[in-house]
Amino acid sequence: MWRAAAVRALRGGGAGAPRAASGAAAAQLRQRLESELEDIRGAGTWKSERVITSRQGPHLRLAGGGIINFCANNYLGLSSHPEVIRAAVEALEKFGAGLSSVRFICGTQSIHKDLEEKIARFHQREDAILYASCFDANAGIFEALLTPEDAVLSDELNHASIIDGIRLCKANKYRYKHMDMQDLEAKLKEAQKHRLRLVATDGAFSMDGDIAPLREICQLAQKYDALVFIDECHATGFLGPNGRGTDELLGVMDKVTIINSTLGKALGGAAGGYTTGPKPLIDLLRQRSRPYLFSNSLPPAVVGCASKALDLLMESNAIAQSMAAKTQRFRSKMTAAGFTISGKDHPICPVMLGDARLASVMAEDMLNRGIYVIGFSYPVVPKGKARIRVQISAVHSDEDIDRCVEAFTEVGRKHGALS
Repeated sequence: MWRAAAVRALRGGGAGAPRAASGAAAAQLRQRLESELEDIRGAGTWKSERVITSRQGPHLRLAGGGIINFCANNYLGLSSHPEVIRAAVEALEKFGAGLSSVRFICGTQSIHKDLEEKIARFHQREDAILYASCFDANAGIFEALLTPEDAVLSDELNHASIIDGIRLCKANKYRYKHMDMQDLEAKLKEAQKHRLRLVATDGAFSMDGDIAPLREICQLAQKYDALVFIDECHATGFLGPNGRGTDELLGVMDKVTIINSTLGKALGGAAGGYTTGPKPLIDLLRQRSRPYLFSNSLPPAVVGCASKALDLLMESNAIAQSMAAKTQRFRSKMTAAGFTISGKDHPICPVMLGDARLASVMAEDMLNRGIYVIGFSYPVVPKGKARIRVQISAVHSDEDIDRCVEAFTEVGRKHGALS
């Protein structure tokens, strides 16, 4: 037996050795994929994954040393909060590593129901349902809710998960220009022939840092008898007086029917998503939403994290309110340095550069200066709209922010982004 193993090892077929699929079709596929990957590299849009060797936070360790992190969705700094970590450990010890089941078979624990009730209470809605991610929540809602008799009207810059979720449903689909209320009204007039009309928008747009005009959207929805759906992934926890999101910020909590959001950003940063809204809708999703019906339950440790994060948020709005001054500090200093920052008053601060290669090399140079930011380009953002996205966290110090601005100024001058 050992001789056979030795021969296989010499021939490259030892235990654990990768095996390439054989045959003309496999070879053709490999050639096409390698060509496509080379095109991505050539366009300067290759996305590398840097390996972190520490906890998530404003200061990280990579293989090359310590850096200041400005590219996480850790808005409230709760990803490594000691109480959040302790809650995860306690849930792990009490409820186990996982359920090995979907919710409706034997995958619902008391902590799942408690968290759903807490989410609904936080958003001041009737009920809530948990998903493995907000991507799953968006994939599950439109198909379950809308039929060929209905219509969905979607902002053209909505998140990919909203776009994909809408593609799965059989409703009549309308796309309106980004935050353009005249175009939305024209589409709503056109959609009057359908039974139900649902306007779908991000509350805050993750690539541009701008906030949907929810007051105007809700006014149009009321005028044309439509419902409003918002994705609050980049708003839950820190926008609005109590961190409830854009509907609270803009005073339309009673006019937004459905909210989808995430537990994987401000609320602990582990994983998970949810839908909250009318109880009959949540009941229907439990019966028909495919990502919910065919995905394992959220692990207890993840549930424990999110539950504690919500507790901290509902006990005090101090963390959420600390974001505004830090965001303003970064935006004002970068603007004074000569950069164009997209969006307004949101901790997502896109530094607009236009050229994909420039965004990539500048982000790399920033890392060499100890500042971790990421360049975004097509297909994540439209062609010609490449940018470096900076994300401010409640746990960044003023010194962290000032150092980031100084590094941007140096790198911008070096690469011609600043005169």
